[in-house]
Amino acid sequence: MRLSIAILFVFLSCTVQAQELFPLNEPASNVPKGALGVRAFGESYKEVSVYRNLFGIRLMYGVTSKLSVYLSASVSNHHGTELPEGLATHTHSGNQTIYSTGNKIRGVRYPYAFNGDDAYIKYRFITVDGQNRHFRMAAYGEFSNVNVAHDENEPTLLDDTKGYGGGIISTYLVKHFAASLTTGFIVPMAYKGYSPDPYGGADVPTKLVYGQALVYNLSLGYLLLPHHYKNYNQTNWNIYVELMGKSYGQAKVYQGADMVSVPIQTPLLKAGNYIEIYPGLQCILKSNLRIDMSVGFPMVGTSYVRFYPVYMFGIQRYFYAQ
Repeated sequence: MRLSIAILFVFLSCTVQAQELFPLNEPASNVPKGALGVRAFGESYKEVSVYRNLFGIRLMYGVTSKLSVYLSASVSNHHGTELPEGLATHTHSGNQTIYSTGNKIRGVRYPYAFNGDDAYIKYRFITVDGQNRHFRMAAYGEFSNVNVAHDENEPTLLDDTKGYGGGIISTYLVKHFAASLTTGFIVPMAYKGYSPDPYGGADVPTKLVYGQALVYNLSLGYLLLPHHYKNYNQTNWNIYVELMGKSYGQAKVYQGADMVSVPIQTPLLKAGNYIEIYPGLQCILKSNLRIDMSVGFPMVGTSYVRFYPVYMFGIQRYFYAQ
C-alpha cells in the first residue's frame, strides 16, 4: 500500500506540473522524495561535413521534499586527445620564439570518448501555493570532473570543462502556463595538456585558462493537451520556448617549458556573449515516461562551441526507491 501511494504521488507530480518539466532547464520544483529518475539525453549538430554528437545518462534522486541530487556522465566526439594544431602555436625569429593563437580547422573527425562526470544538487527554499498556481525558488550547485582538450573559451561543465558553478532558479506556474528563470555562474578550471609543434618537433606543453561565465536562461512552457484530465493514462503534449544565454571572459593561454603568456588573437578564445532560442515539444506517456525534442538557433550573437541548428533530445522516467 505504501509503495502504491508513493508511485501515485510521483505520477501526480509529473502530470500536474507537466508544463514546467522543461527540456533544457531545471525548474525550481524537486524530484519527489524517495523517487529515482533516469534520463538519457543527447545533442547533435553538423560541423562542416562531420556530425558532432553527445550522449549522456543522468540519475536523479529526491533526498527530501526540498533536496534533489543528480549525477550525470557523457560521451561525445567533440574533442581530440590534445589541443588542435594552430589554436596555440609559435614561430622562430633567430633565437627568439614568438607565440600566438589562431583559428583551428573545423570539421576534423574525432573518436567518441568519455568526457567525465557531473554532480548537481538543488535545494528548494521558497514555496508559495495558490489556486491553480504556485511559485518556487531554489538554489543549485554543480561540480564537473571533466578533463578533455576543450578548444574554445566558453565553459560548459557537463562535457567541456572541469569546474564548479551555482545559481538561483525561480519558477511560476498558473493553470496551463509555466515560466522559469535561471541565473548562475560557472568557474572553470584550467586545462593542462599539449599542442602540436608546427615544425614537427615534440608536442608543446600548453595551459588553457577558460573565462568565467554568467548564465541567464528563460524557459516558457504551455500544456496543449489534454484540456481536462479524465485519468492519469492520458498523454500530455507540452510546447516550450527556452532562451539560453551566457557571457564569459577572455581566456588565458600559456605555452612552452617556461609557460610564456600567449597573446589572444582568435575569437575562439576571446570574451563573448550570446542568446540562443530553443523551441521544443514534449510528450508524457502514462504520467511518467517523458520524451523531449528541441531545436536550437542563434538569437543574439553566437556560440563558438557548436554549429546550428542544434538538435536536443531526451527520454526520462521515474521509479520509486524504497
